[in-house]
Amino acid sequence: MLRISKEDKQNILRRLYAGEIDAMSLSTSSLVDDIILSIHNHGLVDCLKDAIPEKRADNITVPLHMVFLLAIAAKMRTNTSLTDIPFALQDHRTICELGYSMYTTKGNIDKGLMREGTIRHLIEMYQRGELISLYNKIVQNYILPKMDIDSNIHILDCTKVRVNLKNEHYEKSGIVRDEDGVSRGYKIATLRGVVNDSGVIEEINFGAINIHDLELSRNMIMTTPMLKRGDCLICDRGFLSRELVNYLKNVRGVDTYVPLRKNMEAYELAIAIAHENNSWEQHPHRKNQQIAFVPHIENYWRYDDGDVPTNACVVKGDDGFCAVFTTTDTTKTAADIIKTYEIRPEIEEDFRQIKDFWRLEEFKSTKLVEIEFHIFSVLMGYLFYQLYMMLPEGEQFAGRSLPVLIKNYQPKALGHVVVYTGNCFGVFSILELMEVYSNCAEWVKSAIASILKDFGRA
Repeated sequence: MLRISKEDKQNILRRLYAGEIDAMSLSTSSLVDDIILSIHNHGLVDCLKDAIPEKRADNITVPLHMVFLLAIAAKMRTNTSLTDIPFALQDHRTICELGYSMYTTKGNIDKGLMREGTIRHLIEMYQRGELISLYNKIVQNYILPKMDIDSNIHILDCTKVRVNLKNEHYEKSGIVRDEDGVSRGYKIATLRGVVNDSGVIEEINFGAINIHDLELSRNMIMTTPMLKRGDCLICDRGFLSRELVNYLKNVRGVDTYVPLRKNMEAYELAIAIAHENNSWEQHPHRKNQQIAFVPHIENYWRYDDGDVPTNACVVKGDDGFCAVFTTTDTTKTAADIIKTYEIRPEIEEDFRQIKDFWRLEEFKSTKLVEIEFHIFSVLMGYLFYQLYMMLPEGEQFAGRSLPVLIKNYQPKALGHVVVYTGNCFGVFSILELMEVYSNCAEWVKSAIASILKDFGRA
């Protein structure tokens, strides 16, 4: 049986002397615990508590937001199994600050604190898409306002999430043929807000891998509250739609930055005009490239009579290769256009880390709701780390990958023991515990000793 316990040291002390001990745990240091503690101290754990809807009956033992918090912490440790969740927090300083801990009344800690079926039952109370919407709700309505984050530069992108092609049981998955061959899986559309030298994933959408990037993202970027008048949106060629560019500028007051495809008439004409004008200047960052400003591309990239004014930056390399980048912000120069668009690769690095280090594609179930729970937990953990690096206590880790830091981290015993009895826990220093031990009856000493010997295996 899994129990949630509250901190009550005096009660635990009385029960220790009476030999009433359910479990003990040696406190060890952990970078993830430090991050969770920092996130808690800045009020972000309360965001989970306030936003996550309770799906269970009234006789609740484990606060639901704590289960989610443990799942997020487990993903930060790059643990993908549901059975890893209860082991996510190990530092007595973190559990004391949170005011809670968990333990099992049967078996020892290395056998697992929470049955996988129990967690699956909790997850399956949520409907399809509900956990994806919950991520957006928590970020937009709680975390970003709490952190006073208000980005005016946003990056739109999609990433494929591949699964076993031969396994047809992945719910609502699709099949697509691309440059990597035939793949089965899903696709995640993300809107990333640029914050100083970093950023946060502000909104996501989720669907089958064979859905076109634009179709998966269209409603999100037309309705998201993250895009405000005066903001700019950076996209790649997969989101190229004159209709949508017009809508964002005319209706939402948002400027777009998007490259043209080589098979477009506007692409060819922009390059021809740039060569004809021959007003090239040095690329702001690349010595072997030149750029040229070409105004009024809207004359060649048509949808209807309401096409918004659009200018372009043509980039020419020493090898003759050309690219054309456009924007609806007509106040920008060629150098401005290319500098803004070059922010976009940051989101590609996000996805690389999330897939390679955070194991986004390592699903332990083919059920859609459990897949969405995994995605929710991974992205929320990644968000927590991004936010942590913006805080004074996490600035030293800016630009560094959390999984690599964890791999090289050497945990240390903190000289404290967490003692569990009934629905309470208390934290004791080794010295305090020795003092209690020396004053206990012999049969109580035997009980304490039998538990302490398991520390090396926990």
